[in-house]
Amino acid sequence: MRLDDSALIGAGRRVLQLEAAAVSETGRRLGSEFARAVRLLAEAKGRVIVSGVGKSGLIARKLASTLTSTGTAASYLHPVDSLHGDLGIVGPDDVAIVLSKSGESQDLFGLVGSLQRLNVPIIAIVGGMDSLLARVAAVALDGTVAEEACPHDLAPTASTTVALALGDALAVALLEERGFTREQFAERHPGGSLGRRLLLRVQDVMLPAGRVLKPDATMRDAVVSLAHDRGLAMVAENGHLSGVLTTGDLTRLAERDPRFLERPVSEVMTRSAKTAAPGDLAAAAVGAMQQYKIIVLPVVDEQGAIVGVVHLHDLMRAGAV
Repeated sequence: MRLDDSALIGAGRRVLQLEAAAVSETGRRLGSEFARAVRLLAEAKGRVIVSGVGKSGLIARKLASTLTSTGTAASYLHPVDSLHGDLGIVGPDDVAIVLSKSGESQDLFGLVGSLQRLNVPIIAIVGGMDSLLARVAAVALDGTVAEEACPHDLAPTASTTVALALGDALAVALLEERGFTREQFAERHPGGSLGRRLLLRVQDVMLPAGRVLKPDATMRDAVVSLAHDRGLAMVAENGHLSGVLTTGDLTRLAERDPRFLERPVSEVMTRSAKTAAPGDLAAAAVGAMQQYKIIVLPVVDEQGAIVGVVHLHDLMRAGAV
């Protein structure tokens, strides 16, 4: 029997509401055992071994990936493969996270027994708090759900969502405990948009300064520089920035002074110019341009010497926004 649109939408909403309620309830009952688990992970000198079977195994793989990308070395270990040589990746300084809905899966216990023999502490994310896995774990996090979102209460749905959320909670609390920064995250994601925004510096995008005017240069000279250097003319003494002129300055001056071309640039330039430093984040330069409604910034070093110029269009092409 085919369902109509309203029935399908209702089924979808029921799943989302049930799973949201399950996650909310898990958060409500979270207690000191969670803090113990985070500290156990933070204090481990080795890596985190993450394991699970079936759907729990898929969640375990995701958790291992999340931990790795947020500064904690982690590996997924299939519990059956661990009994056929893969246990060799486990070291005495490691800690394990084992996920299971029931906590009684026979496929887990060969690995669990091996971890116990190696004195590797186990953090369990488990739906059965009276299960064997919960009892042997150093810390057991309660992943119990009242019911699955599956209408037959069979397919792991709400339970895997809760396990996923608990894993994310561990990973995020752990990165906060370790003071893991946005820059460190970017170093692990150099190919992503966040990596580009956090790793790209002004010096990677800036262009040579081009023509630089002296304070006694005329506005006639500035017109040439503005045309040559994409709308910005820089004025400097001994290589140090004194001020800037833009095409907007030129337009406003031309409207009120018919003899503007003969005026010295020092009378027209903006002395308190907005600038960027070579080591500034490119994204910060974009933010300054948006704030002050400009499209180009002089780049100066710590002494105020001009080292280049950076344009909004170049920053956009480089992925700084």
